[in-house]
Formats: sequence, C-alpha cells, structure tokens
Amino acid sequence: MSATPRNTSRNASRDVGGDTARRAVAPRGLPGERPLRAGPVSWSLRPRSVVVALVLLAAAALLMALGMRIGDIPMSVADVAGAVVGDGPNHFVVMELRLPRALTGVLVGAALALAGAIVQAIARNPLASPDVLGVTTGASVSVVAVIVATSSAAGGAGGTLATLGIPLLSLLGGLAGALAVYTLAWRGGLDGYRLVLVGIGVSAVFTNVKYWLLTVGDVTDSGRAMVWISGSLNGRGWEHVLPVAVALAVLVPPTLIGTRSLGALRFGDDTVTGLGVRPNLSRSLMILAAVLLASVATAAAGPIAFVALASPQIALRLTGVARPPLVVSALTGAVLTAAADLVARSAFSPVELPVGVVTAVLGAPYLIHLLIRARRKGRS
Repeated sequence: MSATPRNTSRNASRDVGGDTARRAVAPRGLPGERPLRAGPVSWSLRPRSVVVALVLLAAAALLMALGMRIGDIPMSVADVAGAVVGDGPNHFVVMELRLPRALTGVLVGAALALAGAIVQAIARNPLASPDVLGVTTGASVSVVAVIVATSSAAGGAGGTLATLGIPLLSLLGGLAGALAVYTLAWRGGLDGYRLVLVGIGVSAVFTNVKYWLLTVGDVTDSGRAMVWISGSLNGRGWEHVLPVAVALAVLVPPTLIGTRSLGALRFGDDTVTGLGVRPNLSRSLMILAAVLLASVATAAAGPIAFVALASPQIALRLTGVARPPLVVSALTGAVLTAAADLVARSAFSPVELPVGVVTAVLGAPYLIHLLIRARRKGRS
C-alpha cells in the first residue's frame, strides 16, 4: 500500500522539476522582460540586453571609423564617412583597402564570439571555446603543413598555390580537427565536460605538430606561417569579407531559433528529454554551427586568440543573464576585435602588430582570472 504514494510522490516531484525547467527555458514575461513569439519560436526580450546591444553596435561602428583613419594617407572621421557615402578623392582607398579590413575584423570577431557562446553554453564551462574543439589548432596544422610542404625554396609555384589556398585549407583543417574531437568524445552521447577534456588533449597534440612543422620548414615559409598563426587582418579584402558575412547570415538565424535548446541543455538529460528536446541531436547541431562559424572566421583572419573565450563572459556580465547571450556576445566580439586592431595599428606606429598578438596580451590575464575564480568556487 505504501508503494502507490511513493510513486505518486516521485511522479509529482518529477512534474514539479519539469515545470520548473519549463519556466526557466520558456519566455514567461517576467518583470523587465518582453516575450516575443514568431510562430512556434519564442524569446524573452530584456530591455537591458537591448540597450547593451545598441551601445556595442555604436562602439563597433566608431572603432571601425577610427581604424579606417590610419594609413599612409591620414584622414579624419569625417573624411572616412564622406568617402563611404560619396565619391571623393579618398573613395578608392577607403572602400577597397580600409573598409574591407575593418568589416573583416568585426565579422570575424562576431563569428568567433558567437561560436564561443554556443560552446560555453553547451559545456557549462566558462573556460570552453572553439579552441578546445580543435578548430583553430586543426586549421593551423593544415595551413603550416601545406606552406612547409610547398616551400618557396623548392619552387615559387608551390608557395603561390599555398598562399591562394590558405582560406580553404584553414576551413578544411578546422572541420577535420573538430571532427576528430567530436568522434573521440562521443560515448553513446555527447557530454560537455568530456568534450572539453578531449578537446584540450587533441589541441595539445595539434599544437606540438604545428611547432614541429615550423622547425623543419624553411625560415621564410615559417615566418609567413607565423604571421597567419598569430591572427592578422593585414591585406584583407572583400574576398575575406564575403565568406564570413554569408556564414553569419546563414547560421545566426538557426542558432537564435536554437536558443530554447541551449536553455534546456543547462539541465540533466532526463529533464531535457521531458521538455521535448533531444539532447544529443541539439548538442550536435549547435556544436556544428559553432564549428562552422569558428572555421570560417579562422580561414578569413587566422586563429585570433581569446576572442571566443572572453567575449561571452563579458557579455554575460554586461547583461546579467544566466548564460552567455548570443547576440550580445557576437557584438562584444566585434568590439573587442575592432579595438584590438586599432591598438595593433597605432600603439607602435609605424610598426603594425598582428591583431592576434594584442588579443593574446589582453586575454591572457583574463584567462588567469577565470582559472582563479574557478578554483575559488571549487574550494567553496
């Protein structure tokens, strides 16, 4: 006779847990929030997030204008704006040389940050980023291997072919690295923590292979590979802008639709299934989107360090939400990359640093801060 009440209590607690999870995942119109619905898809719109997004958008535009002032032909912000909207003497310089570089920077930063927000939400770990998925290290190994194999010392044609094919090689290498991590981490399903641990190990192997290739390669080719590995926006044109813009246009809508799945994945798999979300399929699709975003961004500008790691956590604190917000994270990444490029071009003028060097210098202390914070939480 006692079995029935016990089962009833268990079912009731399960229902309560499911209701709690549903309220946490689905927009509810809480004070300060505005529920938005488009067919079967719904979101919670927070005024604070909207204000932060608008401020970041304005900051990105301002940093782009300031960056386009710098060059062999000095310009004011007014000159830059006039060249963009008009057809003055600086039109060609701005539209064909400076604007593509600036757009590549903000789009690459947005793509990396969005990929980082997805990975951190799935792994439930602020230290997770596309780097641990093997994207950047896989891309680096493939590019360095081809540059070394087609050494300019062995003939100019091979080196030229390697230069022209670097974006495609980077994309394929990033996808191959992510596939290796994904395959090794799969054990009847995909667990966020196992994915991070496997990714760290695979990335370490790829990194050592990359450095070995640099040591056995020709000095000139190794130097050229090091510039790309550092992450650089120098010489970027419209051919670099278009792939990243297309990737964002194609992948951002489905990732925003998958926001509900990201919210559900904060809970255990049983609760996620009870909410009508298939955990393994949702994780796989969202990780695929993150890998594609990071791969295209890396192909356009090289592996720019720490943008994908730091941007989601900065956006998290700016908006005060429970998990990294996708849109605000993307805008934060765009601002960080544009600011780093401005510093890289002006701090040691006329010497220009790769933008990845600046982001690494700024991001390393932030990584140390995250590690210390995680250690304190573990002790408490």
